[in-house]
Amino acid sequence: MVTSSDASKFIYRDESVPPLTPFEVKVGAYNNKGDGPFSPIVVISSAEGEPSAAPTDVKATGLSVSEILVAWSHNKDSLGRPQGFEVGYWKDMEEEEAAEKARSEGNESSVILTGLEGNTLYHLRVKAYNSAGYGPPSNIVHVATKKSPPSQAPNIMWVQDGPHISLGWEPVKPLANESDVMGYKVLFRQEGHSNSQVIETQKTSAVVLLPDIGVYIIEVCAVSEGGDGTPSSQIRIPSFSGGKVTNSQSRLNAFTTSSSTVTFLLVLMVPSTSW
Repeated sequence: MVTSSDASKFIYRDESVPPLTPFEVKVGAYNNKGDGPFSPIVVISSAEGEPSAAPTDVKATGLSVSEILVAWSHNKDSLGRPQGFEVGYWKDMEEEEAAEKARSEGNESSVILTGLEGNTLYHLRVKAYNSAGYGPPSNIVHVATKKSPPSQAPNIMWVQDGPHISLGWEPVKPLANESDVMGYKVLFRQEGHSNSQVIETQKTSAVVLLPDIGVYIIEVCAVSEGGDGTPSSQIRIPSFSGGKVTNSQSRLNAFTTSSSTVTFLLVLMVPSTSW
């Protein structure tokens, strides 16, 4: 009996009731004349408890100099349904109490930790949570981020033959604390555009076909497991169609003089009306 006519809720307490116990409930009003009609019966479950089991099969993989992928499995025998999972992670030589936190929601069973320090060992635990609280943590897992990408930028040499651009550069040599070079990326885009096209190669040379008339911006960077290295200085190259010269333009021709030396000849091409 709820004796206040303004009451709109009632809390039933019974510490012996297990989580998620279903109750049939109906509500009716009464006054000094008697009872009014009851509401339809609804089924209400008692609140669930916090998750009772720790996540299992926790695995962590260093993706780059600043990212780690963490994945796990949810123990389906756990009482208390998880609303999500929380990963606590901290650097080696730090205390677990100083751990930073990252969360996933729902049934997601992985999360990518970002903003980490390169070439650094991290420790981490995973635990489930819901509105009642946190479940027990998993075992500690250890993982290291990748070394930093190469800091040396490629020094580009190039030769233009109409819309074809032949590029070459010396191999990039990483420092001792940097990731090994796995290959190179050539990025080129038309001036005024933000999206770059990418050519990937394991060689120290590449040929780029500039598809449209206009000025193109080209740069090259080394690729490592720690990420992309420092890009080269940008070069600006005009693309021409059919060899037609409409404005003053320079064409760079290369002549091999020995096995290790290339001499570049700059030829200025201008319309005949300019003479």
